[in-house]
Amino acid sequence: MRTRVALPMALLGAVAALGLATGAASAADNPLTLACQATPPIVSAETFTIDAGVNGTAPATVAAGSAFTVTLAPDAITVPGSVNGNTVNSISSLKLTAPVPANATLNTETLSGGSGLGSGTPSVSVSGGTLTMTVPGPISGGSTFTLPTLDLGLTAGASGTTVQTQLAGSSYSSPGLTFTANVTSSIFTVNAPTACYPSPNPVLTTTTVS
Repeated sequence: MRTRVALPMALLGAVAALGLATGAASAADNPLTLACQATPPIVSAETFTIDAGVNGTAPATVAAGSAFTVTLAPDAITVPGSVNGNTVNSISSLKLTAPVPANATLNTETLSGGSGLGSGTPSVSVSGGTLTMTVPGPISGGSTFTLPTLDLGLTAGASGTTVQTQLAGSSYSSPGLTFTANVTSSIFTVNAPTACYPSPNPVLTTTTVS
């Protein structure tokens, strides 16, 4: 089953420090496919894909040592009502991860907005060079929701380097997106841990440090 989902990762240029301006912003619409595997207890694993549209916006250049903002603004996502003939009742405990961009220092990370996310409060954390957005949910199967916008305050590194964005994840055992799906089959209802990774994993945005 292929389910259309947009999980955009976008870089949005902001005001640079020390009076140095960023270069003109560039934008790209990047197609992205997430390979997913749900592994409920007792029954066998189910695999499926999620097609993601990623709109990336970033300053083309920034000066070394200058400040700029990274904005990650997801589009609306529709939870599938069923996967491979099994009814999806809800999803919960979503975790979307991305590496902190190299060649820049992360100063702040904040969440804003979002809708249809259930009763839990979204949060963002940083550990070991990885950003993790957590959405507790639960979010009903068949419903549409929008993840919060994530703003990152960065300081550019050395001249001659680049600052790029990608999702994390390279396999089912090393995913970039995880969640738990509550699924009903013809016999019973189970909680199915689900792991997804980008395949392939394109560079979403590139900014040159001058």
